[in-house]
Amino acid sequence: MKEFNGPLHKKYYYIIVLFIIILMLAGLLVDNPVNSRFAVHGVMIAIISICLLVYPWYENAWMRYMTVISSTGYFYILFYLYPETWAEFVLLCFIPALSILFFDKRLFYFSLVINLAFILFTFGYIGFVDKGQDYPYIYTDLVGNVVNFLASQVLLYFIFHLTNLRIQKQRVYYEQIQHAERMRTTGQLAAAVAHEIRNPLTVVNGFLQFYMEDSAFSQSQKQNFSLMINELDTAEHVISQFLSVSKPEKGGKVDNVDVEQVLQDVTELLNMYGLLNDNSIDLNVENDCHVAANSIELKQLFINLIKNAIEASPHSGSVKVKAFKVKGHVWIQIIDKGRGMSKEEVKNLGTPFYSLKSKGTGLGLMICFNIVEKYNGNIQFDSGPGDGTTVTLKFPLVPN
Repeated sequence: MKEFNGPLHKKYYYIIVLFIIILMLAGLLVDNPVNSRFAVHGVMIAIISICLLVYPWYENAWMRYMTVISSTGYFYILFYLYPETWAEFVLLCFIPALSILFFDKRLFYFSLVINLAFILFTFGYIGFVDKGQDYPYIYTDLVGNVVNFLASQVLLYFIFHLTNLRIQKQRVYYEQIQHAERMRTTGQLAAAVAHEIRNPLTVVNGFLQFYMEDSAFSQSQKQNFSLMINELDTAEHVISQFLSVSKPEKGGKVDNVDVEQVLQDVTELLNMYGLLNDNSIDLNVENDCHVAANSIELKQLFINLIKNAIEASPHSGSVKVKAFKVKGHVWIQIIDKGRGMSKEEVKNLGTPFYSLKSKGTGLGLMICFNIVEKYNGNIQFDSGPGDGTTVTLKFPLVPN
């Protein structure tokens, strides 16, 4: 994720980084004699400064890890270079806090682990080698310092965990807003398209059908007319999909629908479609799976998803369709062994005009999302390149 998506963000970042570098240089130059300790301290400041200044130009995981590792080394080297300064120990406790700034879970756990490893070595050194000679303020209460250090790490973990949860919720909320905005825009576009295009298409289609019956045209010309009519029918179908998105049926009849019966009807309908590529549908439904929905819309939902699974499956493959009850919900899973999808492709599913098919419009899945949302359901795609796709639908269970 790019954090510096504008010059203003980079400007603020560099102001803060320069302030940090100035503070580190002040710590090096103020009342610090020039010796080997001074040189090591200066080298560590140079390494950290380079990492911080270069990071915005790359913003990759490698640079983040390098920054955290160099910062960890810097604080521990200061701890060993200046044993008389007890404040360095406090800084060791908050090393994992640096990784929180990157909002990277793996980086935080990595920072936590290496900090625990370093502090384990440090306490071992103080307890068995130093024995209070250079670090009396730690050795005199070694157990208490160990407990305090572990408590600080646990505190940082909870801070990161709660912050990460809040960010995830905000991200989901932002995606929902984006989806709602796309739906609103698509609905407005659908109404405009239906009004401006549907009527002319109907007129052209009617004239072509009239010419098809006219004996003045040759058979080859009539074949061309037939081809044009088919293309107009395709355009009409796309417009109908637009209208179903623009004006979904809110007052449709809602019944106590037996999912097993609906899936049996759908699989019987699509079995012949699957046989074209030697694909089969394996249906396994638990008894008494009932949901509150419109049976026609539910069939439309299942037909669309199972048809997609058949088209994604390899030759002679099998599509598994399962339905079962889980904690007051009916789960329907449609599993194929096709090429699968990347995380980015899964994320864009349901977006207008986004389709993995060469001639797809993306409106079919949009309608699926609308139907699921309409009946308080949930739809989830689990997929990976080469691993196939599992579509999971969840609807509230209704007693029979």
